[in-house]
Amino acid sequence: MSNPIADPGHGHSPAAWTAVVIMLLAFTLGTIFFALDMPVGVYASAGLLVVGLIAGWAMAKAGYGVKGPKYVAKQH
Repeated sequence: MSNPIADPGHGHSPAAWTAVVIMLLAFTLGTIFFALDMPVGVYASAGLLVVGLIAGWAMAKAGYGVKGPKYVAKQH
């Protein structure tokens, strides 16, 4: 059993969800653009992937990460 107080939340935070959704969209679009042989779209998707990473980091720094003051863990 895990200790609920020491449990880091496994990324169930607004920052983590935002980063994952943006990066999943970027990966999906990049795959489609790659299959359609559109290199500009592939590179744009790679840029969007970086944007997702930065957005998650910025939101975590703004307090929306697992240990941030604006994050409220939901009880299970």
